[in-house]
Amino acid sequence: MKKRKLGTSNIYVSEISCGCMSLDVKSIKSELLLKQAFDSGITFYDTADLYQYGENEKLIGRALKEVRNKVIIATKVGNEWTDTHSNWRWNPTKKYILYAVEESLKRLNTDYIDLYQLHGGTIDDPIDESIEAFEILKEQGKIREYGISSIRPNVIRKWLDNSNMVSVMMQYSIFDRRPEEEMIDALMQKNVSMIARGTLSKGLLVGRNAKAYLGYSKHQVERLQLELSTLGNELSSSIQFVLNKPIIASALVGIRTPKQLESIINASYVNNSESKLARLSNILPLLNYENHR
Repeated sequence: MKKRKLGTSNIYVSEISCGCMSLDVKSIKSELLLKQAFDSGITFYDTADLYQYGENEKLIGRALKEVRNKVIIATKVGNEWTDTHSNWRWNPTKKYILYAVEESLKRLNTDYIDLYQLHGGTIDDPIDESIEAFEILKEQGKIREYGISSIRPNVIRKWLDNSNMVSVMMQYSIFDRRPEEEMIDALMQKNVSMIARGTLSKGLLVGRNAKAYLGYSKHQVERLQLELSTLGNELSSSIQFVLNKPIIASALVGIRTPKQLESIINASYVNNSESKLARLSNILPLLNYENHR
């Protein structure tokens, strides 16, 4: 599988990355699936300390221990569980980030995290403090690079202007082209990569029954689904549509079964023409972000 450079870093990630959020952390099948993903060419794995109270990180640590120096592990910080695990609170402070990274390192069974990401963010955050924490962790060698996961334009712009981050994780797909309005250009100007999540739009792009999605009506969703089906392999078209943007370092896909893994790997090698992919951008009007501008 091809690899792409992550921003200005020396980190190269597989074009398809494995989103681990919904994996069954208690099943040995999940460990085997992650190993199969690696054998299939996927070298980039994304998790968060929030997922399953940290058990998701432990799963990644167990499954990838033997190939740690051959994979890129990304995790996230900022959502702090309460003592009862009944809820979490937002905590982007320097003190918490420096504490939380130690816990993630233990759970991941590693000495370093390749990509450490702020798991959200608001315009009212102590952003300078958060950035300072990430820079300290880089100097200490506990993380290689850092980024944020956000769809808030005002937050992203502030991080672009004030940090040395290498990536922004954003939702992007044929059904969610909102980053095209201004965020893609903003990232390109700073040479910051996008990691695209939601590549398959909750299954709407690969056969799930149509329903209203974002600002599109059910009828509009059905229209795009019909057009997509006439072009051939929906899965291939959906993945290649995302990867056709040079700013995107990797398309993050949730993989739950060996069959899904095989389909996704096969789809990643299908070549779609530029004209075919361009057609997909002209079926529905471009939506813009309405909030946090």
